[in-house]
Amino acid sequence: MLSIALDGPVGAGKTTIARELAKRLNFLYVDTGALYRSIGKYIVDQGGDPSSPEDVIPRLHDISIQLRYNNQNQQRVFLNNADVSDEIRTPEISMAASQVGAIPEVREFLISLQREIAEKNNVVMDGRDIGTTILPNASFKIFLTASVEERAERRYQELREKGDGSTYEQVLNDLKKRDYNDSHRAVSPLSQAADAVLVDTTGLSLEDSIDKLEDLAQEAIFHREEH
Repeated sequence: MLSIALDGPVGAGKTTIARELAKRLNFLYVDTGALYRSIGKYIVDQGGDPSSPEDVIPRLHDISIQLRYNNQNQQRVFLNNADVSDEIRTPEISMAASQVGAIPEVREFLISLQREIAEKNNVVMDGRDIGTTILPNASFKIFLTASVEERAERRYQELREKGDGSTYEQVLNDLKKRDYNDSHRAVSPLSQAADAVLVDTTGLSLEDSIDKLEDLAQEAIFHREEH
């Protein structure tokens, strides 16, 4: 099976690009961020503190997460059999996802699920530590980034379209905080794998970014098959 690991900071466009890349390659797309967001949402809904291991760890055995596809072949996220695909995309749940992701037991809880999916399918998997921790032997690794200002602008526009009232300054500050948390956590911090290709999409349109990654992926797959 072939696996493409796509890592990078929040707001770099990983989810959108990875989903489209998987579609073009006819691979399964695995949104790992949605798994962490689902745990974050569960803890918040239960009135717990997502940064507190004492609040989070005992509740893990009550959580069931599944990735399913609807009739339009869109991936939907189910938390304990409830579709939470849209509810997990709020700024509050983004922060909760970052907080629970810093807890080692949460990462262990999810790592076997992610690896099992990759063993059974050709996948494009995006997250913070796919190429370094989850799939260290991935067929091809990409580290996707863009300037924090551009990432904040993209996220701000996304939230506006959804009717969220966050200001650009709030989104920018949130991203800076997320970047710091993700890169300084003790367990599997955000970092570029030594064998990953760095792709900076600052100034690129979404279509151009996807085209660039598709070219890189096709070339990597071609060379792999040659050998």
